[in-house]
Amino acid sequence: MTPPIFRSVESLRDTVRAWKSAGQTVGVVPTMGALHEGHLSLARRARTECDRVITTIFVNPKQFNNPEDLKKYPRTEEADAALLATVPVDAIFAPPVDEVYPEGFGTNVSVSGVSEPLEGKMRPGHFDGVATVVTKLFGMTLADRGYFGQKDWQQLQVVLKLVRDLNLPVQIVGCETIRDPDGLAMSSRNVRLTPEGRAKAPVLYAALSAATAEIRAGLPDRMAIREAAEQIRAAGFDRVEYIELRDAATLIPSDDPTRPRRMLAAAWLDGVRLIDNIPV
Repeated sequence: MTPPIFRSVESLRDTVRAWKSAGQTVGVVPTMGALHEGHLSLARRARTECDRVITTIFVNPKQFNNPEDLKKYPRTEEADAALLATVPVDAIFAPPVDEVYPEGFGTNVSVSGVSEPLEGKMRPGHFDGVATVVTKLFGMTLADRGYFGQKDWQQLQVVLKLVRDLNLPVQIVGCETIRDPDGLAMSSRNVRLTPEGRAKAPVLYAALSAATAEIRAGLPDRMAIREAAEQIRAAGFDRVEYIELRDAATLIPSDDPTRPRRMLAAAWLDGVRLIDNIPV
């Protein structure tokens, strides 16, 4: 049975308040739709830990710095609802843009520091859009827990800092990246790859994994990263935007192997921007 779809904050909150007055906990899985197994894994995790689960579907215009990218983003609400029925979730919140950003809306949430390098540098304004909409979704859904994938590692760190800094009463749960059998991290953008590009795409993860193994074996960081970039280019990627080794929590450059570190990468293939990351 398809979960009920709410379009307004008022109707959703009426339902959530009834759940909460019955002593039930609420988990939210924020998405932009075009759902795949990665999203469903978040909803299943929420299902095991919360009494009620809401999945939001909202293509957030504020986090797109490229209008063409926003226009091309797949919108598949009917198929998404059918997938969410298999979890099942208790509600889908799919508001129109003017419900989230009504006329006169003028507030921007900006998280400094962790949002600035890497994706923040390559996509100016992106994380302001993410932080603003996530803050709104937490307030709209009255959620006790929020579920986010680790594939967008920097986004996860931005949300964690946002919640800490603003004392928001939401527990953030970071969930493992879900991959296809060949290692490619699941993403809504993968459907835009040509068959030839899809065959090359797993090299991104393979190269990061090889570099990580080399670093653990004692190869200098820069040499391992250079080899990874060469492997990705040789596979036929259009270009490597960055491969960086960063402190896992702060995302500042790190050559300290005693602290948790993360290798993060972005590369273009078939005109599609792929990102990935793994622990080092």
